[in-house]
Amino acid sequence: MSLTDAPTDQPQASAQVQRLCDTLDVATERLERARPFAKARYLGPVLDVVARLLPIEGGVDAICKRAVRLDQAGLFSGSDWDRPESLMPQLVGTSLISDDPSLRALEAVNLARFLAVATEEARHDNLHVDGARHFLTQVLALNLRDVFGHSDEAARVMGERYETKRRLMLYIADHIGLTDVLGVLVSEIWRLLEQRSVQVGVVKDMIAQIAIALHEKGTEPGSTRLGAERLVSALFGPTAASLDDPGVDVYLDRIAHADEAGLSREAMGFARAMHDTGLVSDYHVAFLLWAVEYKDRPLIPEALGLGSTGLDCWRHYRRLIEDLIRTAVTPATPQAIYGMSTLLDRGVLHHAPMVPALDRQIRLKLRGGARERLELGFSPQASPETHLLAGVLQVIGQPLGVGQGANPTCQSARAIAMWALNDPDFLLHLVTQAAEFDTLLMQFEGQPINSADLPAGLAGFGPVDADPVSVLLVSHLDRIYAEMGRRCVGRAGDPHRWINPEFHGWWVARDCAVAVDVTTGDLADYDNFLRRFFITYHPEFNGNQPVTHPQPAGIAVTDPQCQFVGWHAISILRVGEDQSGDMRVYFYNPNNDSGQDWGGGVIVSTSGHGERYGEGSLTFEQFLSRVYLFHDAPLREKTSETAVPEDALARVRAQALDTWASDRQPK
Repeated sequence: MSLTDAPTDQPQASAQVQRLCDTLDVATERLERARPFAKARYLGPVLDVVARLLPIEGGVDAICKRAVRLDQAGLFSGSDWDRPESLMPQLVGTSLISDDPSLRALEAVNLARFLAVATEEARHDNLHVDGARHFLTQVLALNLRDVFGHSDEAARVMGERYETKRRLMLYIADHIGLTDVLGVLVSEIWRLLEQRSVQVGVVKDMIAQIAIALHEKGTEPGSTRLGAERLVSALFGPTAASLDDPGVDVYLDRIAHADEAGLSREAMGFARAMHDTGLVSDYHVAFLLWAVEYKDRPLIPEALGLGSTGLDCWRHYRRLIEDLIRTAVTPATPQAIYGMSTLLDRGVLHHAPMVPALDRQIRLKLRGGARERLELGFSPQASPETHLLAGVLQVIGQPLGVGQGANPTCQSARAIAMWALNDPDFLLHLVTQAAEFDTLLMQFEGQPINSADLPAGLAGFGPVDADPVSVLLVSHLDRIYAEMGRRCVGRAGDPHRWINPEFHGWWVARDCAVAVDVTTGDLADYDNFLRRFFITYHPEFNGNQPVTHPQPAGIAVTDPQCQFVGWHAISILRVGEDQSGDMRVYFYNPNNDSGQDWGGGVIVSTSGHGERYGEGSLTFEQFLSRVYLFHDAPLREKTSETAVPEDALARVRAQALDTWASDRQPK
C-alpha cells in the first residue's frame, strides 16, 4: 500500500474528480488563449477548480498531471512563483494552510510542477532535476510532522486545510521516496553547517522535525542515525545535565546543585557541541546567563570554548564581554553566543576602536523606520536593540556567514561581510548612523551621498529574510550603490572600476579588468584578460604575492546545464594549494549556500579542500572560467617573468565558451 492509499468511496470520488478535471481543462484552455495583459482575469476560475480538487481522493494526482500545462498557460505569470529558482521551501507549509484557497491552490500547482521536473516527466528553463528534488526534499523535511501524521490541536482546528496539506506531502513523499529524505536531509544539514551561516533558523527547524521523526519512527542503525542524533543532541541535550531535555527550569535547578567539576563539564560540553555544529542550544543560553552571575569561578571562557586569542581578550576586556552577554544573549537570540565566541577568537577587541564602539552599541537606541524594520523581521520576545546587538556579534564573529537571502543585493551583502572582516569599527559606524537617523551618509569621489535622498533600490525598503545588520543596512547600501552607478553614466568601461573602491574601501585595487565589452556584451580581448588574472593572482606568476585583503570580483553564474544565469558579486579571499597540490581560489559568495553546481564539472566545494568556514573554492582554472571582472593594482607590472602557458589559457577559454560566453564571441 502506498503512503497515499486510503479507504474511500472510490467510484464517487472518481466521478467527482473527472467532472472537476473537465472543468479545469476548459478553464486552462481559456487561460492559454488569453493575451498576456488579460490573463489575470482567467486565473480565478482555474484556481477555484484546483482548490476544489485538492481535498478529493485522486485530486492531487489530477493536478500533478496538469501542472506543466498550467505553468505554460501562464498561471504563475507576474507572481513570485514565476521564478521557481528563487522560491523558499520554508514558506511552502504556511501557504498550504492559508485561509486563502487561491494561495493554497497556487502552491499546490507549484509543488506539482517541481515534482514533474524532479521525476524527469517535464523540463523547465529555470529548474533542473537535482534542484527540484532538493527543493522537495527540504519541503518534506520541514513538514515531516505532517508526513508522519503527528497532528496537534492546531492541526485539528484547521481541519480540511491540514488534511489537504498532509495529502499533498504524502503524495510527494510517495513519488520521490521518503526513505532517502532523512539521510539526504542529515547530509544536507551537515553540509550547510560546515559553512557557518549567520542565519540558521531553517536548519534548526529541520533538526526539530528530525527529532520528531526519530522519536516516532526511528531509523536503522548506521551513519545516518548517528549523524541525526548528533544534530538533535546539539540542540536538545548537549550536556550530561540536559541530556534528557528536561526543560530550562529543571536544568537550572540541576546546575544550581552541581559541584565545580560538574559545572566545568557542563561548560565544556556546551562549547564542544556549539563548535561542532555552529548551533547553540537553549540550555546553553540558560547556562551562560547563570554563569555570568556566578561568583565562585569564571565559567564563561569554558562555556564559549575560547582559544588562546579569545582567552587573552577575556582577560583584558572581561567587563565588556559580560555586559555584551547580559544584553545580547536571550532565549530569542541564542546564536549570539557563537558570534561572541568567534568574535573573541578573531581578536577584534584588540583593535583600538572596537571596545568603545561595542560599548556604544550596547547603549544604542533604534528610532523610526529602522526600529520598525527590525520589529517586523524578528521575534517580539526580545527588543529590536537586542536583536541588532546579537546580529552585530554574529556578523563580526562570522563575516563569511553573511547571506543576501532571497534578495538581488549581492553587492551590499558582500560589502557588509568585507567590512566585518577588514574594518568592523567602520561597520559599527554605519550601524549607528542607520539606527539613529535611518539613513547612511557615504562619499563618492569626494562628494556626499545621503541614502535618505535617494529612491528605493532593488532591495525596496529592506529585506526581512536576513540577519539584523543586513535588515538595517541593506536598503540604504542598495540605494547608495545605485546612485554611484548613476554618477558613472557616460564614462567608458564598466562602472565597477570606480564604484567598488569607493563603496567597499581603500583596500580594493584601483585598476579593473573586464572580460566583456560593456556596450555589446561580447568578449573583449579575452586572452589578455585571462593572462592578466593569472599574473595578478596565481602565485607562480605573481612572485608568490598573497591576497592581503579580500578583492571584489564578478562572476558569470551558470546552472548545472551550463546555461548563463546572471552576473554575481563575490570576493576573492586567497589563492593557494590544497592538500592534493591543486592550486585553488578560495572565495566568499554572499548566497546563503555557497555549494553550487555551475555545470561542466564545475562544482563549488565548501569543505574537504582546505576551506575555512564560509569559504567556497574551485581549482584556479575552473574559477577563472566563470570570472568576468576583477581588480588589480595599477602599479603592478602586467607582465610576468614566467609566461602563462598557452594551453592553460586555452583550457579556461574553452570552458567559458562552452558555458556563459557561448553567444558572446565578437561577430
